[in-house]
Amino acid sequence: MTLQLSGRWLLPCPHVSTHSIQCRTSPYPNPKFPQTRALSATASLSSPPPTIQIVGGKTPTWRENGSVTEAVEDEIDWAEMDADLYYWTRALRPVQWYPGHIAKTEKELKEQLKLIDVVIEVRDARIPLSTTHPQMDLWLGNRKRILVLNREDMISTADRNAWAMHFSRQGTKVVFSNGQLGMGTMKLSRLAKSLAAGVNVKRRAKGLLPRPVRAGIVGYPNVGKSSLINRLLKRRMCPAAPRPGVTRELKWVRFGKDLELLDSPGILPMRISDQAAAIKLAICDDIGERSYDVADVAAILVQMLAKLPTVGMKALQNRYKIDVDGQCGKMFIEKLALRLFNGDVHQAAFRVLSDFRKGKFGWVALERPR
Repeated sequence: MTLQLSGRWLLPCPHVSTHSIQCRTSPYPNPKFPQTRALSATASLSSPPPTIQIVGGKTPTWRENGSVTEAVEDEIDWAEMDADLYYWTRALRPVQWYPGHIAKTEKELKEQLKLIDVVIEVRDARIPLSTTHPQMDLWLGNRKRILVLNREDMISTADRNAWAMHFSRQGTKVVFSNGQLGMGTMKLSRLAKSLAAGVNVKRRAKGLLPRPVRAGIVGYPNVGKSSLINRLLKRRMCPAAPRPGVTRELKWVRFGKDLELLDSPGILPMRISDQAAAIKLAICDDIGERSYDVADVAAILVQMLAKLPTVGMKALQNRYKIDVDGQCGKMFIEKLALRLFNGDVHQAAFRVLSDFRKGKFGWVALERPR
């Protein structure tokens, strides 16, 4: 039996149950395709070989990969990806992480914002929509603002161009940076000074001496705020590590004579209502590991990568030498555990997440402008 689900063809696997099929396909189709209908849960995989086709989604193009015929889409439907991700996360334990220091930081940050001339909001370039606080606009009001998409080296040129165009249309000042290597830091410094140049003009008009521009750096945990400051200063002034929750207090640092920077701990909502965004935070290591089940997150990552034309299931099979038909991430993780980790699903899941974070599947974003 051959299945086409959401524009992709799944080849039959005699060991796959109907429950496995449900984990691959979403009953919430893209509204652009009102004809989409769901696969009946009563379908039997041991039945004769009629072809079942789920109407809707994009028409795939075909490519031969050895003995496996794989569907390859020229472009991904990101709205469809969002719908699938929403469905996949419904049955999972909610991802919530709110360490005690965040509440204190949020209160102190609101007070410090009164002293700040320009706000630099840092987001993860792989997931720019998921790494902005839902109350950020309310806190900042009319203050001048610069958006930094950090880790630009972890996304493709096409991803970068898509986001640059998106924010340009919104009239948002955006800087792409790499906090580890320092790319984009000097541009950020010049932009912050130019946006706040009017501060000292007003002070001189009042007969006051000029003062350094005050810029506050804010954002989610582990998006690279402290690393960005260290690169700007060309020395290690703020503690930084590739895990969330390292910075735990606000700290002012001086950059030359003209700029003062406020480093702040990562801030998160007390409750994350968008669980699709929470899963992406977990995948990109932008939230504490204790807040989520590693195996669940890795399984969803596998299913997302399978839908990305630049990766696909074949890349996963080639890397881990596992022949898995279909797109059920849980099955993939279990087979990887048996093959490499003596059945330890946690280690297998962590390996997949670690490989993604290190760019082993290529540099790809998990979000595009909506």
